[in-house]
Amino acid sequence: MPDTSRRLISEPLPAVILAGGLSRRMGSPKPDLHLGGRTMLSHIIERLRPQVTSIAVNLNAEPADAVDGNTPVIADTVPGFLGPLAGVLTAMRHVAGATPEASHVLVVPTDTPFFPDDLVARLIAALTQRQQIAVAASVGQMHPLFALWPVALADDLENWLMSDPKRRVRAFIERHASVTVDFPVTMTPKGAFDPFFNVNTPADLTEAEEWLSLFEGRKA
Repeated sequence: MPDTSRRLISEPLPAVILAGGLSRRMGSPKPDLHLGGRTMLSHIIERLRPQVTSIAVNLNAEPADAVDGNTPVIADTVPGFLGPLAGVLTAMRHVAGATPEASHVLVVPTDTPFFPDDLVARLIAALTQRQQIAVAASVGQMHPLFALWPVALADDLENWLMSDPKRRVRAFIERHASVTVDFPVTMTPKGAFDPFFNVNTPADLTEAEEWLSLFEGRKA
């Protein structure tokens, strides 16, 4: 990463996987969904490990089957299932306590198993201010749950969660300095593939199996 970016973020860089949603459309907890014979959460953890210094899982239920004893499980710090921003706040609070020297925390959702392996490097490289949120995007769409969040925004985020009735992630991002990083699609024999393809329904899971088979076949 450029030297300017190194000065804008304090290492280490922890990550928190947001797995606290209710999975209404899927009908079962997303972390325990099986993709290619492994849990969805294990795919996310494997993709994250080379990019960050530590991983925790934000989960508001019993620990998922894929969570091993070395991965901390953290419940929302605010009650009431207030949406994904409650998970972002939980990530900030966790990092402030567990890794106080870290200036930012990476958050990713638990339902997007093919996200880029250079996600972190490119988000960090895009920073131009220290208290700036770096957000991924692709195909003209922002992915606000793939972002680097300054831990120092925690108090403002908690106040906003308690006062804003809609609690939209993009609305909170717009309150602060931010930069959007566009990631390209990948061309495959099956067509263009968006690395932020996410699994929300059983049909999506079937499609994810097809993509996984294609990618694994290309590696063989």
